Order: sequence, then C-alpha cells, then structure tokens
Amino acid sequence: MAITSKEGILKVLTAYNPWWKNGTVNPRLSRTYKRFAFYEAMKRLNISTIRRTIVLTGTRRVGKTTILYQMIEALLSEGCSPQKIVYISMDHPMLKLSAFQEVLECYHENIYANQDVYYFFDEIQYAQDWDKWLKAIYDMKPETHVIATGSASPALMKGNQESGAGRWSVIQVPTMSFYEYCELLMNESNSKTKDESQKLNKPDLPIDFKVSTMASISQQERTQIMLQLSKVQKYFNRYLQVGGFPELALADNDILAQQIMRDDVVDKVLKRDLPSLYKIRNATELERIFLYLCNVSSEVVSLDAIAKELNGVTRPTVENYIQYLESANLIYQSWPVDMAGKKVLKARPKIYIADAAIRNAVLMDDALLSNPAEMGKIVETAVYKHIAAFYYQKATSVGYYRGGRKNKEIDVVVEYPNIRNILVEVKYREQAPIADDDVISQLCADASVAIVVTKNADDFGTNNTPCGKKLIRIPAFAFLYLLGHAEKFGYNGIE
Repeated sequence: MAITSKEGILKVLTAYNPWWKNGTVNPRLSRTYKRFAFYEAMKRLNISTIRRTIVLTGTRRVGKTTILYQMIEALLSEGCSPQKIVYISMDHPMLKLSAFQEVLECYHENIYANQDVYYFFDEIQYAQDWDKWLKAIYDMKPETHVIATGSASPALMKGNQESGAGRWSVIQVPTMSFYEYCELLMNESNSKTKDESQKLNKPDLPIDFKVSTMASISQQERTQIMLQLSKVQKYFNRYLQVGGFPELALADNDILAQQIMRDDVVDKVLKRDLPSLYKIRNATELERIFLYLCNVSSEVVSLDAIAKELNGVTRPTVENYIQYLESANLIYQSWPVDMAGKKVLKARPKIYIADAAIRNAVLMDDALLSNPAEMGKIVETAVYKHIAAFYYQKATSVGYYRGGRKNKEIDVVVEYPNIRNILVEVKYREQAPIADDDVISQLCADASVAIVVTKNADDFGTNNTPCGKKLIRIPAFAFLYLLGHAEKFGYNGIE
C-alpha cells in the first residue's frame, strides 16, 4: 500500500486551509499582535514592480508560522479569493513524504486550477529539492506569489545562492525585541480588561525619536523622556529570562516556559535539525560546544581553547559546529573591525547566544539575575542581539573593536558604507564611569554617535570627552526600547 495518496494529501491540505470553507483564519492562529517582520513581508509582497519569493528565516518559536497566517488574514481582508490561498506545512509527515509536484497538483486539481495563487510554504527545507521547485515556480509561473519559512538558515542561504539569486527576498525573524515584548504584554493585558483606568499605557514618545536624539536635547527634556520610558522598566528582567519568544512570553509559568524553550528551541535544533542537515554522527559534541558558548556569551573565544577545554573535540570540528550553530540562528559571531587605521591581527570572534533567554534556559541557574558579572554578560548579549537585528539590512558589519592605549574594547561597532561608525559600550554596573583615555572616548570623534549603556534608571545624560564630542549615557532597558521604537516607525515609512 502506498504511504501517500492524493486523497490523503487533500485531507491534510483541507485541514490546514479552513478558509476554503469559511473564508476566515482562526484567530488563535493569526493572533492580534503583529511583529515587525510581518510589516516587512507585506511591504515586499505588495510591491508590484519587483516580484520576489519571500523567505522568512529564524529559529523555532519566533512566530514565523503566525506571520504566515497573519499575511493570509490580510489577503482575505483585502478581498482575495480564499481558494487562491494555500498554506502547506512541509513539516507534516504526509506532505514531507510526498513529492512536491504531487502536493501542488492535488491543490490545483481539487481547489483552484489557475496559477494566480499565493503559496505559503511552512518549513520549506523539509521538502525534497525545494530550492529547485521554488526556482521553477518563479520562472514558469509569473502570476504566482510565494511566501516560505524555514528554521534551517544554512539550507535557505545555500538555496538562495544557487537557485534564488535575484529571485528571493530573505527576511530575518529574530527573537522578539524588548519593544515587541512590551507591546505584546500590554496588548494582551489591555484586551482582558474593560476598565479604562486599569489599562496599561505605552511610553508617549515623539514618533521620530531615536537614541541619538538624546545628545541634542536638554537634561530636562531627557528626564521627561526617561519618565515615559520608566513605564516599561518593570518588564526588563523577565524579558531577559523568557521574553524573546511570543508564546512563551505570555506563559503563566516561567519555569515551564524555559523547559519548553530547551525542548523545542534548543534540543530539536541540536539533536534533530542540524544532525539531519549536516549528517552529524555525534550530536553530543555539538551540545557540549553549545553549552560552552552559553557560559562564555559576550566573550572573545579561541577555537583552540575550546578544543582543549572540551577534551576529545578537534579544532576543525569546533569551527564547523560554531558555523552550524550560527546558521541555525542560535548564536551570533561578532568579528573585530578595523578602526583608527590599525589592522586587525589574529582576528578572533566574540560569541553571543542569539537570545539571552536561551542562555538562561540552558544554564538553569536561578542566581544568574542576581550575579553582577552574569548580568553584565546577559545584558551585553541582549544589546548585541538588538543592534544586529536592527541594522542587519543596512550595515556593512556589526562587530567589536579592541585597541587604544590600554588595549580595551568597544563592545559593539556598527559599520556603515560611506558613513561614520556607531559605537556602543555596555557598562551594566552600579558605577560606570568613562575615563578620558577609554577607547570609546578616544575614537568617538570619528563616530556618528557613541553610546554608553548603563544599568540604573537614573544613570542617563551625556559624558564630555577630550575631543568635544558627547557620549550618550542611557539605561539598558531604555536603549533597547528606543531601538524597537525606531524600528517600528521605520517600517511605517518614517525615517
């Protein structure tokens, strides 16, 4: 007996596409809160002059599938025929074992015969020869729109280079920003209460307000901005624990949320996705390396030191596995940048876990948030994630610098083509002075903006430097929130 059949495929497709019958998307699937990536995807879908296959990539549980349902809901609300929209989950056993062509034929033979359709492929990398099929659809069916998701970025990137060049628009979906986390909780809380006096108010900020604006306004005006931002300070510590994943952020049980994060986000990637994709025979080595990186997140790492520490793991294996982890959206690598005309010698990367909440869930240490040294690592990890996600489309690189008279670091350097760099130093401690001979003070004259991220809510303002340029001092929770604020209104066409 055949494992798959057209009848079986049709049953699965019908179950996944209830709008064929009732014309609507289940609200529990589409949800009300929309992430920034939704607006970016819709913007690209609505560009009529440039046709692209849209590919959403990110780790598990960041909301990629929800974005697909929200896009389907938006198309239906615009009057698109329900039968022209098909959602296909390639992670479903029946569809995974079926030939790509068989699935599409089943849809067109039974639901909609024409080609002016919207294909929504979820976890596309599980389909055999998926990249060739996307190329064929793009080349042979000019009336068709394709939106796809994938958790395995390496497969998507390879497919983009080989089959998708000039055809794909890849949109990264990172874990939620602090701004998105705050909006999600506020929207959820306000939807549950009818008492207007009990509803939570967002910070009232000028639409065009950015972190850099803090340097050009008076201290009194900064105080007013910080009073508004203080409305979200209470969310910050929990965000660092579980806040990067929409469903888990709304959970009532944080311990259970962290367990789900370990099981679904980490274990499935380390034990199933990457071993399957790269033919890894010993997944234990991969787990050991990831655990090591969780402990040293925000530090400069040496591949030789890791291999020595993890006795029995070779240096080439360490190097390969770090690349796999980065491509699976579990870590970032931050490379040193060339500043002040000094070349970078023996370049070694800083490693950051892709979300501070992942690190906390893996290490399972209740004392992390009360340990000043650990909190420094956690906050720097969150700061790097936010900056990398905010600038990934425009910046040449997001790295770090080590040098100056004392061979000190600038934690994050954003390099732009033909534009002066952005410098960010994380000083998450009670006393966070910046000396005149600190490297950020020495090099800020040639930067477009230089920022010191502090700990305490009242530690904000500016620092004077010998060159006359002001360093902006801003608490971590306010800095991260303002990045999200700028990102949101940037997506709405506000520069």
